[in-house]
Amino acid sequence: MLQILIIGLGGFVGTVARYGVSVLAYKHAGATFPFGTLTVNIVGCFLIGLVYGLIQEKDVLSTTSRLFLTVGVFGGFTTFSSFGNETLLLLRAGHLLLGIGYMLISVLVGVVAVWGGYSLVRGG
Repeated sequence: MLQILIIGLGGFVGTVARYGVSVLAYKHAGATFPFGTLTVNIVGCFLIGLVYGLIQEKDVLSTTSRLFLTVGVFGGFTTFSSFGNETLLLLRAGHLLLGIGYMLISVLVGVVAVWGGYSLVRGG
């Protein structure tokens, strides 16, 4: 139960941070392009790479800290960081086709799924 609370707290922190970063990006760059989401996704990918580097190369974070940061904070901030990390893990493990396939399926099917949900509401 404690782990769930820790993840939830991290999710709260990440979600609030995502909102703040998005608002700042749109305020400074405008809303004609989704700079807020792009900024959140890039920053989230960098941070999860940093944390996974610390985990795998330095083994400096406890299990609780790992859950708080990776599942909680980064999960609340952007799941795109998990996507980026999982893709890198596939590529580093030598699974080039799986990594490319995962990227293509995630992006293309994700956009089609958004279109499908929207079309369902619009009535076709």
